[in-house]
Amino acid sequence: MGRGSSGLHTAPPVPRSAVRQRFDRLVREVAKFGAVGGAGVLVNFLVFNLVRHVTDLQVVRSSVIATAVATFTNYIGYRYFTYRDRDKSRRTKELSLFLLFSVVGLVIENGVLYAATYGFGWDSPLQSNVFKFLGIGVATLFRFWSYRSWVFRALPSEEAVAGAESFLTTRRAEAEKPRVGQRVG
Repeated sequence: MGRGSSGLHTAPPVPRSAVRQRFDRLVREVAKFGAVGGAGVLVNFLVFNLVRHVTDLQVVRSSVIATAVATFTNYIGYRYFTYRDRDKSRRTKELSLFLLFSVVGLVIENGVLYAATYGFGWDSPLQSNVFKFLGIGVATLFRFWSYRSWVFRALPSEEAVAGAESFLTTRRAEAEKPRVGQRVG
């Protein structure tokens, strides 16, 4: 007979809603973006503090160098880890947009540091690191939005393709079925 003690068939599992699937994908994307970004923040702070202590460069210049190094390492992480499933057909355009939005992020990040250092005179090593961290936070929000919206474009999802194919199959079957009052044959 059927499965189970009652002899009744159990219903197949209900598929998750499209909203839930999109939310789950966004959570995974944010987690991957955060992992790569976290590594980039470490690189950024290590280079920043190293340059500040080894050279006589000013705070913001040291920060710009550190941000540039972190941007390079982040591109590798985003392309080959976070967004590895995204469209790879236009690498030149992707890299150009990545650099453009990274420069905007660099200006945001270092603008916060510049304002704290030269606007308010907060330039101790601790203050510089705190305001660099705040600048990174603000710039990260911009970078997440711009990278996912413009740089690493999503390919059509398998669900969307499957849905479109099933829609076309259903429409074709409806068009081929005889209508009421229509003679067959």
